[in-house]
Amino acid sequence: MRKLFTTLAVLFAATFFVSSSYAEDVIKIGVQAPITGKYANEGQGIDNVVRLLAKEYNSEGGVDGKKIEVYTCDDEGTAQKSAICARQLVNEGVVAVIGSYTSTCAAAAQPIYYRAGVLQTTDGTSSSLTENGYWTFFRNSSPNWAEGDFTAKFFVNEKDYKRIAILSDYSTFAVDLATAVVDGLEKIGAKDRIVYNGKIRSGAQNFTPVLTKIKSLNPDVIYFSGYYTDGGLLRAQQKQLGIDAEFVGGDSNDNPEFIKLAGDSAVGSYLINVPLPEMLPDDSAQKFLAKYEKTYGSSVPSIWTVFNADGMRVIMHAIEQVKTLDTKKIAEYLHEDLEAFSGFTGPMSFDENGERLGSAYMAYRINENLEYDIIFKE
Repeated sequence: MRKLFTTLAVLFAATFFVSSSYAEDVIKIGVQAPITGKYANEGQGIDNVVRLLAKEYNSEGGVDGKKIEVYTCDDEGTAQKSAICARQLVNEGVVAVIGSYTSTCAAAAQPIYYRAGVLQTTDGTSSSLTENGYWTFFRNSSPNWAEGDFTAKFFVNEKDYKRIAILSDYSTFAVDLATAVVDGLEKIGAKDRIVYNGKIRSGAQNFTPVLTKIKSLNPDVIYFSGYYTDGGLLRAQQKQLGIDAEFVGGDSNDNPEFIKLAGDSAVGSYLINVPLPEMLPDDSAQKFLAKYEKTYGSSVPSIWTVFNADGMRVIMHAIEQVKTLDTKKIAEYLHEDLEAFSGFTGPMSFDENGERLGSAYMAYRINENLEYDIIFKE
């Protein structure tokens, strides 16, 4: 009997919590991001855009007549802290969470948000994120498999590399992207061009041993699928060792810190990503980027910042359409009824797994002025 009363009490408390959060005249939005740690540059950008958007919405009367409140939790870029943040934001009563920056952190938080019925939108690109059947999850960026296919075409059709060395770190994102590139090469009959496929430990600082091994294989290109914090050092150390190979970084190397870490060695490197923020064609995107720079005194860290801005915008749009904070109904609208919402980063819609539909990748070369030249696009 005691167990029965306890169970009923818990159910009542949960029902009261959800009902009261719907009844409030505010929309609680969570930000889960690495505000500190090695990815702080990106995490602070996510927090900044969410708060700037919230200020804009509130100045215009809110969303569906409700003001937005923002709650931020610093997951420090680690899976353990990510799970802690997810529980904390659920306890705050948020309707949706924007973040986190890495696929590893997004994956650690996913089941917690799912069990609580809290929506999650993230720029995490690991394909596994949309394979869990979580109706609460929405990817605001493009998946790794699409980038892998594009990268393979760039390697073979544009550059005609004969000997390809592939490096990743051990993170969910980097392993998944490296695998996607291998799969992409296999699709076009070029998998036999891979002469090395290995891993580094992120944050190790000294990558000389693995680079020395790669040097002995005489590659035409070294491809790195991990993050800019290691990619910049890899490129610098590659040049120091006199490895005569081109360097291509996956999308998470596309950050100003890559150039700072690589120094002069950054010149001649290639980065693969969707269009840069300044190349976004939408006028509203450029106005928002100008407002961001005026507000925070710097430009957005990368395109990932803008993806997360779109993640928040599309959820606010859904709330305006369904006229409720019932996350199940919001999710149903996003899955079934959303028709090409006009995002800063282009049209947005989702499939039944929360996968964003549509992508447009480009390959950039860093020139002698440490600026980007578009080399290849589809």
